[in-house]
Amino acid sequence: MPDRLSSGVPADGAPGRHGQEVADPRRWKALSVCLIAGFITWLDISIVNVALPSIRVALDAPPSALQWVVSGYAFAFGLLLVPAGRFGDTHGRRNVFLFGAALFTLASAAAGAAPAPGWLIVARVVQGAAAGVVAPQLTGLIQQLFQDAERGRAFGLLGATMSISTAVGPLLGGLLIRFSGEREGWRHVLHVSIPISLIAMILAYRYIPGRPAGKRRRESMDPVGVLLLAVGVLLLILPLVEGRAWPGQSKWLLILAGAVVLTGFVGWERWYGKRHDPIVDLSLFRRGSYALGTLLALLYFGGFTAIFFIITQYLQEGLHYSALRAGWVSAAFALGSALSAAFGGRVVVRFGRPLVVFGLVLVTLGLGATEPAMRLVAGQNVAWAIAAPLFVAGVGNGLIVSPNQTLTLSAVPVAEAGVAAGMLQMGQRIGASIGIAAVGSAHGIYAASFQQALLVNIVFVLAALAAGVADVFVERRAERRPG
Repeated sequence: MPDRLSSGVPADGAPGRHGQEVADPRRWKALSVCLIAGFITWLDISIVNVALPSIRVALDAPPSALQWVVSGYAFAFGLLLVPAGRFGDTHGRRNVFLFGAALFTLASAAAGAAPAPGWLIVARVVQGAAAGVVAPQLTGLIQQLFQDAERGRAFGLLGATMSISTAVGPLLGGLLIRFSGEREGWRHVLHVSIPISLIAMILAYRYIPGRPAGKRRRESMDPVGVLLLAVGVLLLILPLVEGRAWPGQSKWLLILAGAVVLTGFVGWERWYGKRHDPIVDLSLFRRGSYALGTLLALLYFGGFTAIFFIITQYLQEGLHYSALRAGWVSAAFALGSALSAAFGGRVVVRFGRPLVVFGLVLVTLGLGATEPAMRLVAGQNVAWAIAAPLFVAGVGNGLIVSPNQTLTLSAVPVAEAGVAAGMLQMGQRIGASIGIAAVGSAHGIYAASFQQALLVNIVFVLAALAAGVADVFVERRAERRPG
């Protein structure tokens, strides 16, 4: 297993005394920048959840607009990951990082100043696109600067940071709304990332390596592929987000249309890939573990990211919890993730994919126990009742995100790290946008719609579990194969 995680590619391309490669001495400082940037880009996925009731009242926003505030960010995040990863690979990750962080800061300011729902949605989409520019630079840098066990630890810290930021987001958002007021507190929720982004930019300029001389080459960004992917995923999401507003059953034909467009996208990528570098390098999916790991990420994030969306909405709108009290519910999940994520990064070399499968089992058990726990207690005690199952799910989450990323990228050369990581994260973000749209389409009274949405989450996680088990069998069969 240790050989599997070694790319054999230099950390920074600098030869040592005996021809060996010398690790960049700034790598841990550069990692600290990655952790800060990872924290804010993932924080903005979940922190807005507790602010949605305030946004609804302040901007008179319909339910579909609130869903777009969340899923629009995730959708744009996913769409820009691969082109931005490739651009960072060929033009240097520091400059691309700085551009993305600056755009993220400006979009955050625009979102917090929004006078109407349409303005807010556009600002959130731009904010998500900027996060999509930043994110593949983080994983690409880890692939570039770290090797072997160090790489696993670095991904473990990044995974822990992302898991904690996603889970802590509702709590931080609740605190800001509590002290800033229900009417205008949501604006501070959207502005909180601005000072952190500025700090990350200053540190990035100092610690992230620049582009090595002679590495730049011209590459197409595959605009047709980007457009086909965007249209295909958008067609899948539209009937889910707008399901309540659009009467009749004909809207579900859009899902079929989306499948047709995505099929055309695959055909285009195959044709285009023979001549240029496509947005999705289909040859990477010939590596069984990469293909299954990416599928696992897409399915898992379809369930994981939407968990806090449905829980905070149910507690605030259904049980009339304050934003702060609803945010506290995520603390148990955050604690579980924090305890297990760094551990998972350290032991992933030893245990491999079975570690991820075990994590998925824990998440399934935790989510499966959440709804029965809610039914056992009175409404105002729900937060205490679901703390234990959410803690179990959080422990499982920490054993999934970072270890799966490490294992999925383990066979990818450093030269392709940005693109491969971007494709993996694109799967995560597209899964998240589809998952949020799917759980947001649940109808009925709050308790019934919460049960439906939670079931959708569990189905996504079970599908991810099936992909993880399949990868274990594929890997063991390959190990038994002679030669």
